[in-house]
Amino acid sequence: MAAVAANPAYTAATAVDDREPQREAVLGLESQRRQIENGRGRPLQVGESWFLVGQHWYKQWEVYVQGGDRDSSTFPGCINNAELFEDQVNWRLKKGLVEGEDYVLLPAAAWHYLVNWYGLEHGQPPIERKVVELPSIHKVEVYSVELLLVQHSDMDTPHTAQFSQTDSVDLVLHTAREQFLVSPQEETRLWIKNTEGSCERLCNTRVTVLDAALKTGQVVVMETQNKDGTWPSAQPHDMSSTLEEEEEFQGQPGICGLTNLGNTCFMNSALQCLSNVPQLTEYFLKNQYLEELNFCNPLGMKGEIAQAYADLVKQAWSGHHRSIVPQVFKTKVGHFASQFLGYQQHDSQELLSFLLDGLHEDLNRVKKKEYVELCDAAGRPDQEVAQEAWQNHKRRNDSVIVDTFHGLFKSTLVCPDCGNVSVTFDPFCYLSVPLPVSHKRVMEVFFVSMDPRRKPEQHRLVVPKKGKISDLCVALAKHTGISPERMMVADVFSHRFYKIYQLEESLSSILDRDDIFIYEVSGRAAIGENSREDVVLPIYLRERTPARDYNSSYYGLMLFGHPLLVSVPRDRLSWDALYHILLYRLSRYVTRPTSDDEDDGDEKADLEDKDSLPKPGHVTEGSSQDPGLEQAGPSSRVMSGSRAPVDNSPGPSHWPQRARRKHLFTLHTVNSNGTSDRSTFNEDTHAQPYIAIDWEPEMKKRYYDEVEAEGYVKHDCVGYVLKKAPVQLQECIELFTTVETLEKENPWYCPTCKQHQLATKKLDLWMLPETLIIHLKRFSYTKFSREKLDTLVEFPIRSGAWGGWLGAGVRWGGRQGLGDGGAIDINPCHTHRDLDFSEFVIKPQNDSARELYKYDLIAVSNHYGGLRDGHYTTFACNKDSGQWHYFDDSSVSPVTENQIESKAAYVLFYQRQDVARRLQTQASSSKPPASSACGAPPKSEFTDVN
Repeated sequence: MAAVAANPAYTAATAVDDREPQREAVLGLESQRRQIENGRGRPLQVGESWFLVGQHWYKQWEVYVQGGDRDSSTFPGCINNAELFEDQVNWRLKKGLVEGEDYVLLPAAAWHYLVNWYGLEHGQPPIERKVVELPSIHKVEVYSVELLLVQHSDMDTPHTAQFSQTDSVDLVLHTAREQFLVSPQEETRLWIKNTEGSCERLCNTRVTVLDAALKTGQVVVMETQNKDGTWPSAQPHDMSSTLEEEEEFQGQPGICGLTNLGNTCFMNSALQCLSNVPQLTEYFLKNQYLEELNFCNPLGMKGEIAQAYADLVKQAWSGHHRSIVPQVFKTKVGHFASQFLGYQQHDSQELLSFLLDGLHEDLNRVKKKEYVELCDAAGRPDQEVAQEAWQNHKRRNDSVIVDTFHGLFKSTLVCPDCGNVSVTFDPFCYLSVPLPVSHKRVMEVFFVSMDPRRKPEQHRLVVPKKGKISDLCVALAKHTGISPERMMVADVFSHRFYKIYQLEESLSSILDRDDIFIYEVSGRAAIGENSREDVVLPIYLRERTPARDYNSSYYGLMLFGHPLLVSVPRDRLSWDALYHILLYRLSRYVTRPTSDDEDDGDEKADLEDKDSLPKPGHVTEGSSQDPGLEQAGPSSRVMSGSRAPVDNSPGPSHWPQRARRKHLFTLHTVNSNGTSDRSTFNEDTHAQPYIAIDWEPEMKKRYYDEVEAEGYVKHDCVGYVLKKAPVQLQECIELFTTVETLEKENPWYCPTCKQHQLATKKLDLWMLPETLIIHLKRFSYTKFSREKLDTLVEFPIRSGAWGGWLGAGVRWGGRQGLGDGGAIDINPCHTHRDLDFSEFVIKPQNDSARELYKYDLIAVSNHYGGLRDGHYTTFACNKDSGQWHYFDDSSVSPVTENQIESKAAYVLFYQRQDVARRLQTQASSSKPPASSACGAPPKSEFTDVN
């Protein structure tokens, strides 16, 4: 290819008489044109350089090469892009330049050809631009993005910097750090200032300027973290003095409380436990999480949970805080998990489960999860299937949470019909182990004797947990000597019978909070034509009170006191007889009138109606089919027959419609709620009536002793302290690995039988994680009841500091026996051993592998109280000092190891000993070793577990 000189002397050099060189020059110009035009037509490739050439010069060049004119007036001269620049100093491009009108784009090769042929105007820089990949298109980025960088502490002094749309936001941050001379030890983050003045956080620094939607002229704010781990933007302006005080405070890192925002003790407890997992905390303190934030995971939370937790950890471990307010973290949790919105009490283990899953997905190193088909063992060796399952798990899940907390267990299902065995290996993040549940239940009841002189007795009874009402009566009979056949059990609520139980009903329908009364009733012979039979009548107490309206003649009726179940001989069913029977039953707290005048009244009229109550023979035939007493509670009736023989009891239609007034009280038939006169309702005429004793206020005040009526005595059994035998953690893990039968609500589909089966299921531990979380299932839920198990679980704290795991039911010093047998003595010297999970792991082990199953306790989440109310706290071992501390919201205090074990222990955190040694080695290489550690040999005063 002919070369063309880049100066006007070219004309003189070629203006010779020889015609051939002239023809070669023309051909050379044509070759130039084809070379440049071919280059312009090539496709764009991302990352390559293209150059801008002024449209005026380029058109002049085209005329020159197309015409082949040797006249110097058509020669374009040196490349001159002066018309594209705003000035000749900064060489900034003019705004609004248009390709094809103001400039043309040439690839690097074409540009270099032109420069070689014609040269570049002296002093002008080449205008080089990169090809960038925009959504669905490749484009030469002519104009870069010009950002205004400012510091959070000085928003009025911007610094201008230019970036390509394909530059990462991390480059913007790096540029800002260099511009504002931020030291490498200081942490920073970026915010975008919007046109309305608000700021939005730039969380993902790995995205491009284009993806972050940064535009020219936009203000980017760099914020530098305070020394105490807080961020200036997260603090109100009026807290500057408080921040200065906090930064001046210097305490032990990690010994920092968390403010209770309102029923957030469950969150504080979980956070304190997780914060004291050494390797996880170091991961955040060393900013290793920044490289692994996953902002595109659809199962994650855009990195926000991980960043919020990281900020919390850095504040807690800065050593500049006595207590911090986790408001930002609480808001983030509520945003991504609506169940934690508001300020209701929740479960610390549920929060912990959500947090571990959220951190895992936010930090998942797998950016695009591939589909993995789960395969059954199909007779293959366990080791092969387990390795395959773990590799498949890691193909989709790979994070610091998996590295720290995930293990593997073997699940074996056996079909009860065909015997098909299904074996799978599944990952776990924590073990939820059941507590050995006692088959006995302690219930408190009040026994009401037929003897009116005896006060009600409070009894504490031990009954079968799955027993019946009859078992409750049998247990009470042992204390009272009263036959169970002479007892009736009722639930009393708000001065009325909520439910009167039948003998065959389950005790599970009675809640611990229910007020259970057991009434003595008269014994009854077998039902026969001439047999004597009693009727059991429910009795309510009511008081007439003036209604709160302008009609003073109207009176309301209010229930008070405890209702009664009273046995009445069927041959004495008259108002007068019933009045005297009730007066006798109430004689302990109702005084009889002493004046003859008070006893006259309507006695004559009463005697006239003495026989107004129908005799058994007058009852209609249909009444024999009545199932018994109608109850206040739903579907609850006293059983008929020998228990409560009310088959022939008079129905409401046989009772007088108007009750006679007595001197002390009047009697009325009422409905089961005791709220209305029965005669005003169209109820079943064969149903057992309820009787109300109505008192006038003045008569009640004179003759009714409320203090005596409410009095009761405690049986000796109430004073006995019923101690629950403690259980060993080993027993809980053994229960976890015990064969169980699936429930009807959760059957297994057998591929051989082609139907759902209630298969047997067994879980076995195959591989344990570095940090093992054990959740003690203290909360028990059934169809009828909810309860918290306050059993003391004895768990090892550290290797050699605990007397070993003993068999079920064994206690030191013979304080507890095996089962129901006699106590045995155990010599603690013969049972000393490490906390060793190797006996539970079924994976084949060699002798050296057994060291991988020894653990030390590092944290405990405690729950105090019951189901509806409670409080969470934490015991945790500081990773730097080895000292145990008690975290109670914002309060933190040191404790000794013998204070850790309690009935409140709910979630246990154990760290593998080889991990502890590895972390200590790493720490000792960077700083002097701590005086003690969580896994250090115990002091002598802590060696006695008794």
